[in-house]
Amino acid sequence: MFCSHCFFEVLVTTDQNLRYQQNLKDRTIAVVVLMSASWPKIAHHTDRVVDAIKALGTGEYIEVEI
Repeated sequence: MFCSHCFFEVLVTTDQNLRYQQNLKDRTIAVVVLMSASWPKIAHHTDRVVDAIKALGTGEYIEVEI
């Protein structure tokens, strides 16, 4: 999937099926899933993305409505 031991703290993705496709148990990297892949929508709500990233702890998973 991705290199969670390569000094990354957060993965931001629009892949809404990630939790069904990958084993997310026992990871240290936090995951933020954006519920839209539309850049204009995401750009309009960057505050939501930033707030979600700031609120995450190690290994947590969150979905952000855009």
